[in-house]
Amino acid sequence: MGNLLLIESPGKIKKLSQILGTGWTVKASIGHIRELANDGEDALGFDLQGDRVHCRYEPRGDRGRKVLAELRQAVKQATEVYIATDPDREGETIGWHLAQELRLQQPKRVTYTEITKPAVTAAIAHPRTLDANLIAAGRARDCLDKLVGYKGSKHVVWALKNGAKSMGRVQSATLHLICLREREIQSFKPQDYWSVWVDYAEGFRALYRGSLSETENPTGTQDDAAESAETSKPESERVLSQAEADRLVEIARTHPHQVVKVESKIATSPPPAPFITSTLQQAAGAKLRFSPETTMKVAQSLYEAGHITYMRTDSVALSEQFCAAVRKYLQQNDPTNLPNTQTRHRSSHSAQEAHEAIRPTDVFQTPQKLSLQLTSDEAKLYDLIWRRAVASQCCPAQLGKTRIITQSGSVFWEARGQVLLFPGYTIYWNNISGDSQLPTVRQGQTLKLKKAGADKKQTQPPPRYTEPKLVQLMERKGIGRPSTYSPTIKTLKEREYVQLSKSILQPTPLGMELDAVLDRVLPDLIQADFTAQMEQQLDAIAAGKLDWERYLTGWNRDYFSPAIARAVAEIRKGVPVSSFATQDTGSFAKKKKSEPVNPFAIDDSARLAEMKKNLPVNPFASEDSGTATKTKKRKPASSSRSKSDGTPAKTKKRKPASSSPSQGNSTPPAQPAGVQCPNCGHAMTKVFSKSEKMKADHFLSCDKRQNGCGAVMFLNVKTGSYELPYSQRTQTPKPDSPASPASEYPCPLCGTPLERYEYTREGQTKVMWRCSNPETKQTSCQEVAFFESSRGGWWSPKFGELSLAKPVNSFASEDSETAVKTKKRKSASSSPSQGNGTPPAQPAGVQCPNCGHAMTKVFSKSEKMKADHFLSCDKRQNGCGAVMFLNVKTGSYELPYSQRTQTPKPDSPASPASEYPCPLCGTPLERYEYTKEGQTKVMWRCSNPETKRTSCQEVAFFESRRGGWWSPKFGELSPPKP
Repeated sequence: MGNLLLIESPGKIKKLSQILGTGWTVKASIGHIRELANDGEDALGFDLQGDRVHCRYEPRGDRGRKVLAELRQAVKQATEVYIATDPDREGETIGWHLAQELRLQQPKRVTYTEITKPAVTAAIAHPRTLDANLIAAGRARDCLDKLVGYKGSKHVVWALKNGAKSMGRVQSATLHLICLREREIQSFKPQDYWSVWVDYAEGFRALYRGSLSETENPTGTQDDAAESAETSKPESERVLSQAEADRLVEIARTHPHQVVKVESKIATSPPPAPFITSTLQQAAGAKLRFSPETTMKVAQSLYEAGHITYMRTDSVALSEQFCAAVRKYLQQNDPTNLPNTQTRHRSSHSAQEAHEAIRPTDVFQTPQKLSLQLTSDEAKLYDLIWRRAVASQCCPAQLGKTRIITQSGSVFWEARGQVLLFPGYTIYWNNISGDSQLPTVRQGQTLKLKKAGADKKQTQPPPRYTEPKLVQLMERKGIGRPSTYSPTIKTLKEREYVQLSKSILQPTPLGMELDAVLDRVLPDLIQADFTAQMEQQLDAIAAGKLDWERYLTGWNRDYFSPAIARAVAEIRKGVPVSSFATQDTGSFAKKKKSEPVNPFAIDDSARLAEMKKNLPVNPFASEDSGTATKTKKRKPASSSRSKSDGTPAKTKKRKPASSSPSQGNSTPPAQPAGVQCPNCGHAMTKVFSKSEKMKADHFLSCDKRQNGCGAVMFLNVKTGSYELPYSQRTQTPKPDSPASPASEYPCPLCGTPLERYEYTREGQTKVMWRCSNPETKQTSCQEVAFFESSRGGWWSPKFGELSLAKPVNSFASEDSETAVKTKKRKSASSSPSQGNGTPPAQPAGVQCPNCGHAMTKVFSKSEKMKADHFLSCDKRQNGCGAVMFLNVKTGSYELPYSQRTQTPKPDSPASPASEYPCPLCGTPLERYEYTKEGQTKVMWRCSNPETKRTSCQEVAFFESRRGGWWSPKFGELSPPKP
């Protein structure tokens, strides 16, 4: 008998067991243990009756039932049960579910924000009861999200039949923000303007100013989503015509210049606040290129290992103990950066402030000390968190700012400079742009004009959001809470409503269409202010100021239920889906039209009128009394803890209906199609199916029971014609350019001459050279592609410049052309006894590097190899069993990488700089030469053979323009302090 501690994540068990010692058992629920059942109206799992909500919960799948059975056994053997789920609303709700399922009468609730011995033992010593208000807020969120997600998805989204899968309270509001920005970009019209400037012989540039009024010159940026602290290039006051720009330049050239005003002042930049969930995701995305999902996953592992505090928080407060520890650290290591009083930061007005900001549990555990214990991603994120927490308690940075106003004729010019006088917190967290120093001038001084000019520019549309910027926007708009940012963005990508291209989030046509429909039929629900108000109501429930059942039933009765009814009626009018995209959305009156997904939802006359080539796009979408949409009641999949939006998870793929008319599922019977089979000429029949894999609700079949060949054809909704499956079509190559194939250029893999291939990109016709072998150019040679380079030749990202060189794989065409003429290759055995046409093993004329035995050439069709064979030191012929593979770049055979004897590349004659230690492990750096763009370059790296390929692989210092050595991660290379 002993004490039982119930937690969420099994990753914490080992650490907590070490802290608690004997007499304790630690068990994990592995997240949510149960969930709302998928029964009742619209599979909600709860009923709204009057002012009450009757919920029905069930274990979360087989995993939930198994875990519950194990926990029940553990409870029977325990004298005291402590619930230590995560310290947030969701964790409180999980604790309540555990108490309900395990029938715990008086469970002791403990919370801690860091997994350290002092924090855990203090929490155990001061248990409390479960917080009914937090549980109510958690249950309200679950029911609210499922109500919106399931009802909206079923009655609105699925009725569109355009491939959209779901909507959600937070998900749809976030998608709306992305689509609003996209429509703003589409409607943007660029305008020309000119930036006018003068250069002085005294060594500075001044910009045109229409007035002498003081304008703001920010000292730095507290924007965590910004990728760099550097500011954009300064511009003059915008001049809107070429004539005016020319006039100003002429005045500058024909009139003397004089200094009329010099201003100098010292400004301070306060240290940034420590990380909260949103700012951590923003900074990790901007500086480390981590997605919000990756950031939270890595942070979770750091928290479970006891290195950082709880990572779901909206409070910037730090404990007094930690602040004292940071001051002690600064006193010992950086005394000039220690402020006279403790620095405090203020949270946003909407913050719940349930616990601390994200910080290291021990400030003396520096990133360098922990680097060998952490993975690469963990080390990077810990370094970010540690530096930000320390910076938050440092002195402000001081900057010297200078402003010079000059005049020529009636025109004024302005120059600004900024110099960092005292770095302060920027030693740990640099968010201030570089120095821009002006020369010393005095008022009334005459200046000598060196040059005057005007740069023509264009206004730019607002940029699309990156993932960090979107998280920042969600936080500012009040959409969701810290725990929902990451799963919401993940869901939008999984539903294919947005796509990530070069770190930029862009809505897909499907996402734009869905948002346009929701903006028409449920305009309030997708507005950021409306969603933010709902979050405030949940906060009021958590504070005990609002009854959650009355709020939910009232919200459904007064708003949501009538809104859904109106939306369904609007959609049933039969308005084409694409027509919603032309409706006004906010201030954007003109929208980009897309092709109608299903313009024939109700009106049969319209359907017949819009036939293309005598074939309808989807002629049976609304027939049979709407059975296509109502016959199957799709059961939404259950959501995991990360699914906080209440949207149905990926719906089960519907089984295609059989072509047999005997099925009693209201599917129309097969009908003659009036189309002949392209294979045998037999008349094909139209077979109806509800498979989600098809764009239409039917396909054509050459029925074997009617002496057909069994072929099937599917409708291409873009062309309005029926087509065989891709693999069964007779491939007709696209006609190439009249230019003859460059037969003198061989494919670098198989040796077949390259062919010219034209394609269209961004509205322009482009040309590339690819392998002309019809049997390999889509398989083993699919990466052979040479594009026109800026220097006039042809270049491949993989094979470099196009030349008449011998094919890289000079062995591919040997042995009766087996490598060239193989079809889609399956892994073949090396045994010559197989009847698969593979040539028998042959002597290779190569000795085994291990035992000196003669090796044999074994042919294989494995797609994992670049060649069609490998070498074997056959054990049946007294060999050692070693194998060697062809390196297609060098044309030589090599052992597998793990079996090679690694010979270090000879270094430069210069001796290693032993006074420069590795910033992670302290081993002296070594000089390393490498080749880039045909030039030999030098860098310094860690010389420790055991770590330079693992934990120290990012230690690399390159020659900087100023003559020193610099690393993107560690900065300037300097010798250690004595």
